[in-house]
Formats: sequence, C-alpha cells, structure tokens
Amino acid sequence: MAQQIHQPIHPSMIPRLDPEYIDFHNKFIATIVPPHTLPWDPAMRNGPAVPGGSHPLPVGKTEDIDMTHTGFRAFTPEGISPANGWPCFIFFHGGGWTFGGLSAENGLSTNLCSRAKCVVISVDYRLAPEHKYPTAVEDAIESLDWVIKNGKSRLNIDIARIAVGGSSSGGNLAAILALKAAEASPPIPLVFQLLIVPVTNNTATVENLWAENQLAPWLSPARMLWFRKNYLPNEEDHTKWDASPYFAPDALLAKVPKTWIAVCEADILRDEGITYGKKLSALGVEVEVEVYKGAPHPVMVMDGKGIIL
Repeated sequence: MAQQIHQPIHPSMIPRLDPEYIDFHNKFIATIVPPHTLPWDPAMRNGPAVPGGSHPLPVGKTEDIDMTHTGFRAFTPEGISPANGWPCFIFFHGGGWTFGGLSAENGLSTNLCSRAKCVVISVDYRLAPEHKYPTAVEDAIESLDWVIKNGKSRLNIDIARIAVGGSSSGGNLAAILALKAAEASPPIPLVFQLLIVPVTNNTATVENLWAENQLAPWLSPARMLWFRKNYLPNEEDHTKWDASPYFAPDALLAKVPKTWIAVCEADILRDEGITYGKKLSALGVEVEVEVYKGAPHPVMVMDGKGIIL
C-alpha cells in the first residue's frame, strides 16, 4: 500500500530544485507529517530534526561537558595540536529553536572538526516551547564564557582563535553571540562567524521577505511561523536584536568578525540572509554570501547520500 503524501513538492517549484533533492524528497520526506500540523508532543524530537545527515567522522576525542542548565559536546581533532592550542568553533544546531540536540548534527560537527582541525563545541541549548526566548541566547552566552574561562585547561583551546556558527535557528544564535561578544566589556575578539541559512529577522513574512519562496519544500511559512511562536510568543520581542540580529545598532553590527553566510536559492530564509550580509558589508565587515542554486532550506545538513538516521 502506498504511503500517504503529506509534503508534496509544489509543481511551480520543480523546475527550480536540484533533481537530486527532488528524488530524495519524494523518497523520504514527502510522507512525513509536518510537525506544525500536529498537537505538540516532545516525543517529536525523537527522530532526526532533518533526515539525510551523514554518519560522524572519526575524531581524536569526543566529550560531553555540563553547563549550568544544559551542556555541549566537544569534538577534538586527531593529531598534535598547534603550539598555542586548537582553534575553536562554537556551533549551534538548527531545528527552529524547537528540535535538535547533542546528536542533531554530529556529521556536520565532525566534518568541521576533522577538516578545519579545530575543537568543535556543539551546544545543546534548551528548546522551545518549554524554554522560550531568551533562554537559548543565555545558553549560547554561557558556552562562550565557558570556552574563555575553561577552554585552555580542559580542551587545549587557543582562546585567541574562537569562531562561532550555526544552521538556521542555530545561525540566529551564532549571529547574536557574535554581537554579544562584541558588546562584552572588555569585548571578546572572535575571528569568524559562519551562518548557514540563518534566521536574522523575525519580522519576516510572505508580505515582505518570503513571497518568492513561499511554496518551497520543507520550511513553509506556516512551519516557520510555528517555530517563531514556540520561541517568540510575544510579538514585541521580534524586533529585539537578541532575537533578530538584523535590528542590532549599526555601531555594534560593525564590530562583528569576518562573516560567511550560506543561503539556499529555494528557501524562505534566503532574502533575510542576503540582506543581513549586505547590511554588514555596508558597515565595513568583510562578508561573503554564497547562494546555493536549486537548494531548499534543509540541504546543508543533508550530506548523507540518502542515509536516514
């Protein structure tokens, strides 16, 4: 018996999507019931936030470390560290501030660890709707504080070479953390921020930034608004810069580190990522924005060649 299709690709999107994604979507995603159409149940987190991720690569050491309310997973590369210790990349997974956890993007984290030869700190920030804004931001700040205070002694981290990054809602948290680091007294000098399909503007809607891709697969306007309501139920919070980094003061935005932003051509978040990059660039920040052709929102962590974890 054929399974019921719950997430068909809209006909208007088919010419705009990479054929490999279309094939994967029809095999593995189309039959998944979108979570925003169901009553909330924390058990929804038991499956992968995004199907199609790769298995973790071998690394030198993996360690789970506690923070005050949550924790993080630290991946250390194989081999001998540089003389001053390992560079560090603090990473925040995606999932609309609602899904994901320590194992959400281990494939991506270990790839970063192995290929960039850095310690990757994958933060298990607390999730909505149980933990609403600004809880995830507080956990992000604590992760950076931990690295500054304990990174050298516990993980042989070179605290002069810290970068931050994340995917989707995690990109939102990374962008905010870069601003918090610049705002700190004294400022915490980060060397880089890597923002993958980031949420930068929580006032975005079909009426302003989402129109062209409102029929794109996976991250529909309805799903994105559901995520936003889970995390940011109070509309007055949507323009606060520690919810929407686009609204940070120009003087603060100008202080963030060198930035790389990846956006997907067929993603409702595309234009807010591009707009954020343009704003940083106009303020003198070195920025590169990469647009991935034919790609919808989730493909950045769908690197497993059909693996369903």
